[in-house]
Amino acid sequence: MKTKVKICCISSEKEAKIALEFGADVLGLVAKMPSGPGTIDDDLIQKIVQSIPSQTNTFLLTPKTNPFDIIEHQRLTGTNCIQLVDAVKIEDYQILREKLPNIKLIQVIHVIDKNSVEEAKQYAEVADMILLDSGNPKLAIKELGGTGRVHNWELSREIVKSINKPVFLAGGLKPENIQEAIQCVKPYGLDICSGVRTNGKLDKEKLKRFFEEVNKANS
Repeated sequence: MKTKVKICCISSEKEAKIALEFGADVLGLVAKMPSGPGTIDDDLIQKIVQSIPSQTNTFLLTPKTNPFDIIEHQRLTGTNCIQLVDAVKIEDYQILREKLPNIKLIQVIHVIDKNSVEEAKQYAEVADMILLDSGNPKLAIKELGGTGRVHNWELSREIVKSINKPVFLAGGLKPENIQEAIQCVKPYGLDICSGVRTNGKLDKEKLKRFFEEVNKANS
């Protein structure tokens, strides 16, 4: 099966168009965060969503954890998926399902240690997908993604093997390590931001190389 690709930190209608032209399956739109790159205002997220084909998978990266705040955030932006970058209470998923029945919910697990494997198993019971990243929500200023760091792929592989939901792999991915990442973790999808950018902007040459390496790994 072809590995899906999510290009994250999309910052404009132009970047959305470029990412889709190169073959992105998913666009990541980062709302305001405690830290990390690529954040944009909610009105720009909405504008980008409205500028692309409606069937495109658009992930709203929200740091909100209160279910009613999350619901309001999705309705403001109009994305068809929500990437929950911080821990949302398991029981609050029921509220999200009731209020947003057609919206896919992606729970981020920040892979830190073996506890992350158990956390992923719990969320796999309620989320549509799991996304493995390299942040640390326990820091004084929460790291909720966009670190550019690779985490322990052995733990990621264990998570992929132990749950029955699609898993995206994020954290420090770039053209140079993507074949190894796919072979080691065998994720459903890849999530890349800084690895295909130069000075914060999407780099067409890096995008080309990235997709070439993904295709090689898939073949």
